[in-house]
Amino acid sequence: MENFRGAGKKKALFYLYRAGEHGIITAKRLLYRFTVVLLPPCGQNRKKRPLRLCAAAQKEKKQGKCCNLTAQIICVGTELLLGDVVNTNAADIARLLASLGIGVYHQSVVGDNPARLTQELDAAFAQCDLVLLSGGLGPTYDDLTKQTVAKWFGKELVLDTEEEKKLRAFFEHIGRPMTENNLQQVMMPEGCIVLKNPNGTAPGCIIEGKGKAAVLMPGPPRELIPMLNGPVLDWLQKRTSGVYVSRVLNFFGIGESELEQRLRAEIEHMENPTVASYAHPGEVQLRITARGPDEDACRALIAPVEKTLRERFARYCYGADYHDLQEAVVRVYRARGLHLAVAESCTGGLLASRLVEIPGASDMFGFGVVSYSEEAKRKILGVKAETLAQYTAVSAQCAAEMAEGVRALSGAEVGVATTGYAGPEGDRVGLVYVAAADGEKTTVRELHLARGRADDREAIRLIASSWALRLALMSADHNTMLLERGASTT
Repeated sequence: MENFRGAGKKKALFYLYRAGEHGIITAKRLLYRFTVVLLPPCGQNRKKRPLRLCAAAQKEKKQGKCCNLTAQIICVGTELLLGDVVNTNAADIARLLASLGIGVYHQSVVGDNPARLTQELDAAFAQCDLVLLSGGLGPTYDDLTKQTVAKWFGKELVLDTEEEKKLRAFFEHIGRPMTENNLQQVMMPEGCIVLKNPNGTAPGCIIEGKGKAAVLMPGPPRELIPMLNGPVLDWLQKRTSGVYVSRVLNFFGIGESELEQRLRAEIEHMENPTVASYAHPGEVQLRITARGPDEDACRALIAPVEKTLRERFARYCYGADYHDLQEAVVRVYRARGLHLAVAESCTGGLLASRLVEIPGASDMFGFGVVSYSEEAKRKILGVKAETLAQYTAVSAQCAAEMAEGVRALSGAEVGVATTGYAGPEGDRVGLVYVAAADGEKTTVRELHLARGRADDREAIRLIASSWALRLALMSADHNTMLLERGASTT
């Protein structure tokens, strides 16, 4: 190799060389490849040379791709600052970016104020090259996101005639006159990429310039989510190197802290794939994320990790890629052509409510009874008077007869039931029995759910309904033992 001493005026040599002998080696990690720059030793000309990308990195840069892309999220709307609307958009956007390996360094909420939004844009683009915004694309005077972002990029707004036709056709279809302020929604920044919005009247857009890009999406989640998972995702995928794939494992009956503690040693040393835990109300999720050249390669990396986790926590893992237990129950029952009926006492309709939240629930759930009184349990569900007299309404025996009764009454393949003391008064608060009957076995689980907290009543009802869903899921799977350790059968 060429001696580097006295080479202050020469072009920087991109060789790996022994540090301290002929110069100082500095390295910067770019696109997962190392570019090394040699600087002269102390006392000589130590002016830093321009950093050059390796050939593969230069190729990806020309293609507009980068695997260390970072972004910021700005949600616009005074209603968010006032707490009138819960900001779920930031979470939806962040999850998508994480799945693509795009780091999110900052999230912010700003009111409908152009000056403050401009300040947020200045701060965001000073740290990253991509900003995703939601809200402020509507027809009213305070919907100023598009105008403000276009001004930041030095772009004029021009009428999009294609979107104008769609807008006028919409108002004609609903039989209402279109006021002129609605045209604000179809005034688009010149040269932008228009994002179609089949679920609303305000299209989104992507503005590029100054080496930066801004993605503008409408605020209503029913409009944002399809746009985010459709054209925005397509655009982002073309600008990222490699593919990221995630698989979410669902757990119930174990806390996040316990699960994380039992996995910490493995998680801390994993690089590809990675595993991260997320707590949901009464549940835990483990997200396994892999990066590779294509989806098949990613799934090959995920598969052994998923297999190990399922085997290690078989008692708690109820499936994969479900949002929650009620979605799992609805999807499994529909797939198997099964029907579920519910009988509720302490949960007071919460169990049925959780089921009907899921689209398609009507295919598998059509019968529910809230039997809060002993009379209702006897007359409607057929619980024996002697059972109530000997064991009380809060007992394993009563729960079993409730589940069997609602199953027989409805004709469903599976019946589940809840009964217990939700509180807040009494010395047996938190004692709950949940049962599931499938015609072959009736499974009953005794639960002690009180935590001595102010929100105990709400938490007891929620966890009781979750256990009922868990038993319903187990009853649908004839390859899974119905009775978990600690449960009793009648």
